Amino acid sequence: MEKKTVRSVERALDILLCFTTQHEWSLTEISHQVGLNKSTVYRLLASLEKKGFVAKNEATEKYRLGFRVWELSAHLERVDDPAVMLLPEMERLRDILDETVTLYVRDGKERVRVQAVESKQTIRRVAPIGVRMPLNVGASGKILVAYAEPDVQEMILNDPDWPEHIDKEAFMLQLLKIRQLGYATSVEEREAGTSAIAAPIFNRQGKCVAALAVSGPTGRLTLEKMEEIAPTVMDFASRMSKMVG
Repeated sequence: MEKKTVRSVERALDILLCFTTQHEWSLTEISHQVGLNKSTVYRLLASLEKKGFVAKNEATEKYRLGFRVWELSAHLERVDDPAVMLLPEMERLRDILDETVTLYVRDGKERVRVQAVESKQTIRRVAPIGVRMPLNVGASGKILVAYAEPDVQEMILNDPDWPEHIDKEAFMLQLLKIRQLGYATSVEEREAGTSAIAAPIFNRQGKCVAALAVSGPTGRLTLEKMEEIAPTVMDFASRMSKMVG
């Protein structure tokens, strides 16, 4: 049975979720984004501003997140949170390979970047934390699908929003190969000029809980280079698997 929700709370949360894609929004932009009239959005923003969840830039008349959001986020991390627990190992891997190292988890039909350690090289992959991406492209997305439970795979593959240009049969064959190799690669699948290699991280019950990815410019991270570093990436993923609950 679907749970009952409070409409005004849902609308206020929809407004806050706008800030996952850009830092500042005008009243008109938010109104278009959430599909509500400006007067309703204005009242909701006024409430959020009063509680400190958004702040208005008087010079531009645009809204941004307020400090109250950061107060909440300060209590989000726990010592058993993989994004915190695995950070030292991610930094070690970054120092060895000198490429950006990221950690992804699956949330429904999307993957979320929950941790990132950027390369120290001048030309590098910039990886903002909290970004949501599809599961049907990218090395980490394919890892999270390849090692998901059968019902989860079925949900993802039967998604009505599945992109027409991605052949499902070819994608399923990729998943089989990934499970055989123990890692996945991608070259400019989601982002031009970027390559990535990823390996699964399992909990003690053998469930894939995250994907460890190494990404960088295609000029440095060629298929040959990714094959060369694959044992290192898988070794770190295996060690991280022993660290998570």
